[in-house]
Amino acid sequence: MDINSKLIQINQGLLERGVSLRIEQRGGRLNLRGPLPDKETGDSMKVQRISLHLPANQKSIDESEKILEMVLLQIKHNQFSWSHWGGKQKSKKAKELPDELDHSIQRFKEAFFLDPHRRKSISGMKTTWHSAYLPYIRRLSALARSQKKFIDSQLLLDALKSYGESTRSRQQCATALGALAKYLEIQLPNDWRAEASGYGLHQAHFRELPNDKTILEGFLKIPNPRWRLVYGLMATYGLRNHEVFFCDLSALGINGDKVLRVLPTTKTGEHQVWPFHPEWIEIFGLEQLGNSKGLLPAVKTNLRETTLQQVGRRVSEQFRRYELPISPYDLRHAWAVRTIHIGLPDTVSARMMGHSVAIHTRTYHHWITRRDQQQAVDTALSRKAS
Repeated sequence: MDINSKLIQINQGLLERGVSLRIEQRGGRLNLRGPLPDKETGDSMKVQRISLHLPANQKSIDESEKILEMVLLQIKHNQFSWSHWGGKQKSKKAKELPDELDHSIQRFKEAFFLDPHRRKSISGMKTTWHSAYLPYIRRLSALARSQKKFIDSQLLLDALKSYGESTRSRQQCATALGALAKYLEIQLPNDWRAEASGYGLHQAHFRELPNDKTILEGFLKIPNPRWRLVYGLMATYGLRNHEVFFCDLSALGINGDKVLRVLPTTKTGEHQVWPFHPEWIEIFGLEQLGNSKGLLPAVKTNLRETTLQQVGRRVSEQFRRYELPISPYDLRHAWAVRTIHIGLPDTVSARMMGHSVAIHTRTYHHWITRRDQQQAVDTALSRKAS
């Protein structure tokens, strides 16, 4: 086994143990790198490096593992001192900031992709990283550079507050930066969860969701029959943009049960979804897809060459190209509200949409609250009448 493969194996084992320190090769030498007591104060942890002055060979790797365990023991018993490791008690210079930031983010990215809980879907991991983590980490990095400071709890909070309150972006930022802080062993502010304020449909937007008539009219505005089928699938099944191209559509055939199976390669994994309204299958001509998925647009779906995010972007671009008054997610939200109005249990709807009940409840709180209150009123009135 070569040196690089051996280091990957060792660092994977450290990750699985929950150890944040890593052994790295740098310029033909071995170092330890990770959260260590601050050289200036000694009472906080920052990502730093210990130079082991060992050549990058098999014998030195074995020795560096022993040194790493010694460092962990010293930290555990509050006996760590930089003087033991040839380090001086000094503050970092501003010129070291980019290097430290880049290394911290790179190590976090490596840990993200090595997480065994995420590795069920490589394509899903790539999409999640590029859409739900990287944009927020980049903003944090830009703030750190502009303020010439390293990542700390206040900087995390500044990055979070740079997004609007009660927006999906702020909620995703809280998730991404929260994970980064945990990896770097930085304590989050006490009010982090309150500042994150979960996302949902904006208060002013929920009244603007298209009704069934508007959705049917939008279908007729699409000149391309292939993209009409995409629109029809999203309207009838509440699919995400990219899910249209990662579904088993065979159930749409003449003898099929019309229940689509969203494939496990998608963002949230395999799940089944029923049509609401079922009659839209015929109206939108979706039965033909049961025999030939090739009737959909020729969108690249090989996830070795593209990502789920890029596939989804193609759909959004077509909606804009045809100047539709409805966005792809309007169709998805309208489908969800439809299931609420007909009384489908929230747990079932959430499962069909491929997200948690908590997100479902938070996103569609207005309609769920109205439904539950209406049911209570109807029950009370029927009891009075009897």
